[in-house]
Amino acid sequence: MPKAPAMRRLIAAALFLFAAPAAAEDAARAAMTIDRMDALIGAIGDEVERLEGHNVWRFSVEDVVLTVIADPSQDRMRVVSAIAPADAVPEDLMLRLMQANFDSALDARYAVARGNLWAAFIHPLSPLTDEQFISGVGQTANLVNSFGGSYSSGGVTFGGGDSQALILRGLIDRLLKRGEDI
Repeated sequence: MPKAPAMRRLIAAALFLFAAPAAAEDAARAAMTIDRMDALIGAIGDEVERLEGHNVWRFSVEDVVLTVIADPSQDRMRVVSAIAPADAVPEDLMLRLMQANFDSALDARYAVARGNLWAAFIHPLSPLTDEQFISGVGQTANLVNSFGGSYSSGGVTFGGGDSQALILRGLIDRLLKRGEDI
């Protein structure tokens, strides 16, 4: 019987040796880079402009102007689109936006900064997958388009909230399709 613990250790070591390269390969493939993000934006965006020397892009998706800002040194990125001056949004509508943030805005959110109301998707950069990035772009555009209506990012509505959102999944699916060939 003393051989059983040795055999278990041998099996565990073999599993580690064979699994480690696959896990490292998956991790390397999953890490978002600035070059990868640039390629994805080029595939899904229209009228793409990149601010020279910076990790900032402006482009449109189905007539919604979006800005992507990435900071690898902080491992952060965001997709934003201005909706309206914040002081033009009545208090009851701000409450409605907070309700949407709870159950129908999902990964993208309504936010206020620099005097504007924004649709924003904010995420750590390196663990971001292609699908998450493309979905974040689509959700941000959907929040702009659904402002004043369903206030939905287009994903499913998370239960327990106050919204009766319409599902706007079509844009996200179209963008994911456009990003597949990269």
